[in-house]
Amino acid sequence: MSHVKAGGTSKNNRNSPGQRLGTKRFGGQIVRTGEVLVRQTGSTKLAGPGTFISRDFTIHAAVDGVVSFNKIRKSRFTGKTVPRTQVSVL
Repeated sequence: MSHVKAGGTSKNNRNSPGQRLGTKRFGGQIVRTGEVLVRQTGSTKLAGPGTFISRDFTIHAAVDGVVSFNKIRKSRFTGKTVPRTQVSVL
């Protein structure tokens, strides 16, 4: 009657795969309408001219053209201005 005594439970054994976020098309690249430019959590980069932002904050190209990234100053609700990156397709 050999047997193994009861083992304890493990608590820290959950893991999730990466979300594959980040910049998918870089400045100077030619893109077509609908292509994904940036996948992001929250609006860290802003959608400029020639782009649109979807429900999960992914920035897509709205027109055919060349991708460019520009630094802009964005005003917050408190009046403080913060530097942000604006993605545009021209």
